[in-house]
Amino acid sequence: MGSDFKNKTPELYRVKNMIKFFKKEKNFKKESSLLNLNFYWELAVYFVFVTTLLSFFFGYYLFMRINKEPVLSAGGISGQVETVKKERIEKVLEYFSLRKEKSNQIINSGPVVDPSL
Repeated sequence: MGSDFKNKTPELYRVKNMIKFFKKEKNFKKESSLLNLNFYWELAVYFVFVTTLLSFFFGYYLFMRINKEPVLSAGGISGQVETVKKERIEKVLEYFSLRKEKSNQIINSGPVVDPSL
C-alpha cells in the first residue's frame, strides 16, 4: 500500500499544480473608467476642450453674421459704387506729382563737391 502511495504522489502533485494553474482569480480590482490624470492635467484638458468649443461657436457666429450682411447693389448705370470723393483723389494725385517733381530735382541736380577734400 505504501508503495502505491509513493508512486502516485508525483502525479498528484502535477495534477494539483495544473488545477491551480487553470484556476480563475477571484480577487479582481475594478479599474477606473476615467483617465487617472492628476488635478492640473485634468484642468488643462478641460480648458483646451472648452476653448475649442468656444472657438467653434464664435466662428459659426461670425460666419452667420457676415453671411447676413447685404450685398452691395449697383445703383448707377455704370455698375460702379461711388465710395471715394473726387476731391480726395485729386489731393492724392497732387501729392504724388509733387513727390515726383522733388525726386526729379534730386536726380537731375549737379554733383555736390565735398569741401573737406
